Amino acid sequence: MMLTVEPSGASCGARVSGVDLAGPLDASIVSEIRQTWLRHKVVAFPGQRLDDDALERFTIAMGGFGDDPFFDPIPGRKHVAAIQREADEQTPLFAENWHSDWSFLAKPPAGTCLVSIEIPPTGGDTMFADQIAAFAALPDERKDQLRKLTAIHSARGAYSPDGAYGEGDEGRSMAIRPDASAMETQTHPLIQRHPETGEEALFSCLGYIIGIEGMEDGEAYTLLADLLAWQGCSEFVYRHKWEDGMLLLWDNRSVLHKATGGYEGHRRELHRTTIAANAA
Repeated sequence: MMLTVEPSGASCGARVSGVDLAGPLDASIVSEIRQTWLRHKVVAFPGQRLDDDALERFTIAMGGFGDDPFFDPIPGRKHVAAIQREADEQTPLFAENWHSDWSFLAKPPAGTCLVSIEIPPTGGDTMFADQIAAFAALPDERKDQLRKLTAIHSARGAYSPDGAYGEGDEGRSMAIRPDASAMETQTHPLIQRHPETGEEALFSCLGYIIGIEGMEDGEAYTLLADLLAWQGCSEFVYRHKWEDGMLLLWDNRSVLHKATGGYEGHRRELHRTTIAANAA
């Protein structure tokens, strides 16, 4: 079986057809999907009709389940979470800042899968920023400086009891589970080499990084804010528009992503799984 791949024309992103992900996936097609994923970083499969069993089978084929520490799964599942917002919901939009999923874990997930369940007629696009391209475009002197830095990651700003999605976040339909464990920290190099392609990428965002080792807080914040402005430059960004019956797969090791709104008065739901670190 040969996939048909249509690149987005942006720095990352592609549409893929020629495969039924609800059916059996042999080793050759999984390998082809994986190579397409690594090349384009964000891969959309339109025209799919995936139930949660099929989503779980696909996730296992791509490397198995990663941890989702602050989401409750949907009833009857251990690894599928609902990313949802009701039509009349008034809470702040979930995940509208650039981030890499669960970067504060010792072993952040390799990738994320989302399947469209209910898509509003307008809005709700997901933005992706290619961090391999963003790093490659930096001057050599800047690259050398950033390679020496180690970032301190934490979920405290989002998922601690006092965080954005903590005890004061009332009226949200998503099953978010804040916990004191979000106060823990984990360090990762600011520049990481992709374990499968060998390419270097920025692994940085203000949302989950609370400091830089050996650097004063103010200096670290200025550096991270300046860097984030570069990371989200339009030349590195792909804007994904959702469709009914679509699976989206992205590589957390090479892109940042964020949600957008614009669908007020309409319900939106996607089902999500994460792909374990070191999946290959």
